[in-house]
Amino acid sequence: MAERMPESLVVLTTCPDEASAARIAGELIESRLAACVSRQAVRSTYRWQGRIEDEPEVLLLIKTVDSRFADLEMRLKSLHPYDVPEIIALPITAGSAAYLSWLGAEVAP
Repeated sequence: MAERMPESLVVLTTCPDEASAARIAGELIESRLAACVSRQAVRSTYRWQGRIEDEPEVLLLIKTVDSRFADLEMRLKSLHPYDVPEIIALPITAGSAAYLSWLGAEVAP
């Protein structure tokens, strides 16, 4: 029976500023919970505690594998300044075999 390759994921979260985004990205890479974290300035409009908010944020695109998601989620919650951080995992259904192999090797426990 062939060994199952881990499913690659992109996990999304937003941070209130570049400093917190850089700190979280560094921690996730250092702990091998992510192979790569891309940061992008965005503007978010959302409802929070009955009010509509419109704020600048930094979007993190966190590349990892499904077997590391539970630990990544727990670590992200502990590092994140928001009470309820956005944590959304999307499967990578196709991609460069070389990149996905590298991704899996970088988050190996």
